Amino acid sequence: MHERDRLAEWLPAHGLALVAGSGLVRLSGGIANRNDRIELTRGPAVLRRPPPGVLAAGASDMGREWRVISALAPHFSIVPSGLAFCDAPAVLGTPFLILAHRPGIAIAGTLPPGGDGAALLDATLAQMVALHALSPQAVGLGDLGKPDGFYPRQLKGWTARAAAVWPDGLPPVATALLAALGAVPPPQDDRPVLLHMDLKPDNLLVDPVTMAPQAMIDWDMATRGPRGFDLAVLLSYWIEPGDPAAVHDLQAVHSLAPGMPGRAALIARYRGLGGGDPGALGWPLALARLRLAVAWMQLYRKWQRGEMTGSRYAGFESLALAILTHALTAFSKDAT
Repeated sequence: MHERDRLAEWLPAHGLALVAGSGLVRLSGGIANRNDRIELTRGPAVLRRPPPGVLAAGASDMGREWRVISALAPHFSIVPSGLAFCDAPAVLGTPFLILAHRPGIAIAGTLPPGGDGAALLDATLAQMVALHALSPQAVGLGDLGKPDGFYPRQLKGWTARAAAVWPDGLPPVATALLAALGAVPPPQDDRPVLLHMDLKPDNLLVDPVTMAPQAMIDWDMATRGPRGFDLAVLLSYWIEPGDPAAVHDLQAVHSLAPGMPGRAALIARYRGLGGGDPGALGWPLALARLRLAVAWMQLYRKWQRGEMTGSRYAGFESLALAILTHALTAFSKDAT
């Protein structure tokens, strides 16, 4: 039976139904999780599920995403409402969730014609500040994740994931970066906030003309922890013109567009929008770059196994190594 038909059979038990004759329309943008527009009798919606094939430990957790959006949507209007969740792989092969559709576009490395890059960055930072201002307890997420020992646990987890994507042995630059991080205590922050964990501009659907935010998406990694890490994750994608040429191909955000601020100005803007003090970010940024490099390698391995298609993944291994080299160089300077 076609997946469209299996979905159509499953929906009525959850008070939903597909429009007769409609199908699944793949939404462009993301490089990992799959998103399809579907037409329900109540209106358009999004079917969201993990990428095909073997998943890395903790990746694409649809159950976590369902819990987070269900709790946040009544309190944080930028979050689309969840309509249904299925944790039974028998229906579509993987767990999946259905979200209310929101209009807007996702902008990654290239701005649309006439697009205001500064407005897009401000929208992203303003929504990050708003998220961090929420009380986890007040929205029912006071027990999400384990904020105590956040940074050491993240380092341990990403060390294990690095070993998994380089099963024949870590590249020397990865070994050196892990040793450097292990030799320096991470910053302490006993004020945990809600973290998106991947809040870059293309996870914010915006109006293509005004850049006004319409939806914040991709909540499968959300947790509680130090506010500085959400900012560090954004900074890990934010390539500056003076960075090594090898990392310019990342193009995950529009940081190389003319007139865009550098990372220091981005941090200052976060503070200026009311985000408070994110603390020292040298260690968190190095960790975020490690995370980014490993995530790109995970996608590269999936592409090698034939689980992902498209030429965009062919260069992810060399890009991952370039990111690690950049991380080690920058952290070594920061630590001296």
